[in-house]
Amino acid sequence: MTLTLDNFEIFFLIIVRISGFIYTAPLFSLRNIPVRVKAGFSIFISIILFYTIPISSIEYIGVIGFAILVIKEAIAGALMGLFSNIAYHILAFAGQIIDMEIGFSMINQLDPVTRIQTTITANLYGYLVLLMMVITNLHHYLIKAVIDSYKVIGIGQAIFPPNMYQLMVRFIIDYFIIAMRIVMPVFAAILVVNMVLGVLAKVAPQMNMFAIGIQLKVFVGLLVLYMIIGLVPSVADYIFNEMMELLRTIIGIMRRH
Repeated sequence: MTLTLDNFEIFFLIIVRISGFIYTAPLFSLRNIPVRVKAGFSIFISIILFYTIPISSIEYIGVIGFAILVIKEAIAGALMGLFSNIAYHILAFAGQIIDMEIGFSMINQLDPVTRIQTTITANLYGYLVLLMMVITNLHHYLIKAVIDSYKVIGIGQAIFPPNMYQLMVRFIIDYFIIAMRIVMPVFAAILVVNMVLGVLAKVAPQMNMFAIGIQLKVFVGLLVLYMIIGLVPSVADYIFNEMMELLRTIIGIMRRH
């Protein structure tokens, strides 16, 4: 197909979906990436798609009909990026629980991915998983997924059924399960420390268990984090699997049956 004034509306609809995905997807939506780079990348992918994917004629009535198609494409792209991105928030939740257990919850830093104030451990896990996302080429998988979505969801054919909320409900369940799997080693170690401190408080009440407990929890927490740092690939595997599953599910929900 040749890009002319007659079929420019099809090219514009492709740009809208791709831009909605790029501005909400993990890694691509980072604030430190310039807006011009995001826009140029979206146009570049859209040009390739325009000449490669099979495109059928679109039907609409007047300007309002075309505006509805634009809104539908923007929502479809944004939903695909959003549902693949929200799995990243599991790390912030798990990191906050870990830091609350070992006593680092009073220190907050800005997470460049989620753009919220998170704790030190949450930031550590976030950077490590983001680095593994680049190393494992998961961003290539995300781009391929949104490109393949045109085979499932034609231009202007996305639907938004009322039962879409069920996907978010299922994610919230996985949110807590995956976060607790990440937290469990530190949580178990700190539980043992609290039990020991409780016994010592009964045996030697003259000792200041509060001052001892603060230092002991920090020491044990850092020791456990050092011991389980090799399990970061498993943590990333949990997050990546959840990202891919959510992305596949939301694409399947928006297609016409």
